[in-house]
Amino acid sequence: MIADGVEDEEKWLAAGIAGLQQNAFYMHRALDSNNLRDALKYSAQMLSELRTSRLSPHKYYELYMRAFDELRKLEMFFKEEPRRGCSIIDLYELVQHAGNILPRLYLLCTVGSVYIKSKEAPAKDVLKDLVEMCRGIQNPVRGLFLRSYLAQVSRDKLPDIGSEYEGDADTVVDAVEFVLQNFTEMNKLWVRMQHQGPAREKEKREKERSELRDLVGKNLHVLSQIEGVDLDMYKDTVLPRILEQVVNCKDELAQYYLMDCIIQVFPDEYHLQTLDVLLGAFPQLQPTIDIKTVLSRLMERLSNYAASSADVLPEFLQVEAFLKLNNAIGKVIEAQPDMPILGVITLYSSLLTFTLHVHPDRLDYADQVLGACVRKLSGKGKLEDNKATKQIVALLSAPLEKYNDIVTALKLSNYPRVMEYLDSETNKVMATVIIQSIMKNKTHISTADRVEALFELIKGLIKDLDGTLDDEVDEDDFKEEQNSVSRLIQMLYNDDPEEMFKIICTVRKHILAGGPKRLPFTVPPLVLSSLKVCFHLVCYEIAS
Repeated sequence: MIADGVEDEEKWLAAGIAGLQQNAFYMHRALDSNNLRDALKYSAQMLSELRTSRLSPHKYYELYMRAFDELRKLEMFFKEEPRRGCSIIDLYELVQHAGNILPRLYLLCTVGSVYIKSKEAPAKDVLKDLVEMCRGIQNPVRGLFLRSYLAQVSRDKLPDIGSEYEGDADTVVDAVEFVLQNFTEMNKLWVRMQHQGPAREKEKREKERSELRDLVGKNLHVLSQIEGVDLDMYKDTVLPRILEQVVNCKDELAQYYLMDCIIQVFPDEYHLQTLDVLLGAFPQLQPTIDIKTVLSRLMERLSNYAASSADVLPEFLQVEAFLKLNNAIGKVIEAQPDMPILGVITLYSSLLTFTLHVHPDRLDYADQVLGACVRKLSGKGKLEDNKATKQIVALLSAPLEKYNDIVTALKLSNYPRVMEYLDSETNKVMATVIIQSIMKNKTHISTADRVEALFELIKGLIKDLDGTLDDEVDEDDFKEEQNSVSRLIQMLYNDDPEEMFKIICTVRKHILAGGPKRLPFTVPPLVLSSLKVCFHLVCYEIAS
């Protein structure tokens, strides 16, 4: 049992370190005198300190690292042992006579590392033996650290392509199988931790489990570093095996962390070519998982990959990445009916960003994303969640930032439909963002139809929405908003007097609905525009 008292735990750690150091001292003396029997005796006693169940994972790690440092010295001694007349095979058999199983397995892993390096036996046979023998430790914390040690000492001895340990009997398949098997066993131990101890300590156990997650995740990092894991092997073996373990463990913490690990450690190209398999796992995850974050990170990585080089864009078209992501998001939302609206909007915001990066010329794709978002928002009314409304603003701002042209955004039929779900204040914010985009890019809006569409988008600044009263608005903010509308009106122009007259009529219709308080700001620029038209008509008649 892990002690509740911090002071008691510090005492137990201190006692464990003292015992470890004492036995390490005698081990060093035996090593200096080349006394193998005493070296094994005191090293086993030293490692017995790791059998404790009184320490939290954080404190256990401190003890483990001290033992790890000592084991590196012991490994150097074992490497020289054949010169002193004891073969590695005999040494491998000898350490298995240690009294307790945990010290025995640590020693076995240490000798096994030397055994593989000696090449006196196929690496795959030694690795298989070690990974199987480690099943003897079923205590979650002790088992995780033992297998972490095995992964550490064997990492540079895997039979990878180009490795000195690759041969006729040893292939990269054996290396992958070893790492996958160790990963599977470690994940089982990690998941089992949640069932250790009373229910009232569940929160504490989850925190401790979170501290140990990197021990499990390092296996995936090792897999990603194996040179022989090409796309075919990843697609046929590695990814299916990992996802099988992730889905079947049915543990919220493990599923979230491991899915994120997969996305972070393996190459973007592999993700793109295995989208079907990877996305197929998401709807099978626990409904309480924060899928929006993990899936958004996947789309962000793919977006960055697409932006890295134009040469990779054909790959996205070939695998129909947009359609697969769009379908996957729909299935995830369907599988999680209780997903907060923030999660839904975040997913579609990430998909829109992906679409704008990969298919900037496909406005129908962008409009499809906005339309899907509208369908999910249907019946929700005005959004009251501040985080959700900010995400909507991010969603609507993405096309403006990508195209630098409100005219392009006006072609998206679902763009104004999404804005309908913003509250009055956020609607004003979005309207301001639109006007700022027009000013910054000096966008030329020259038809009455586009002006009509534009003023529908910025109506939050032109008239009161949701019954907002004038006295509820800050005077300085109000003046700034109306001045921006005034500047916008001055930018609307068409050389054709007839079309310009239609534009003036359209603007007039909208600003007259804004009430008397806005007219001093919006009427003057409209009058000025009208006078310009008259001036040009007069000049035209004189010239004629």
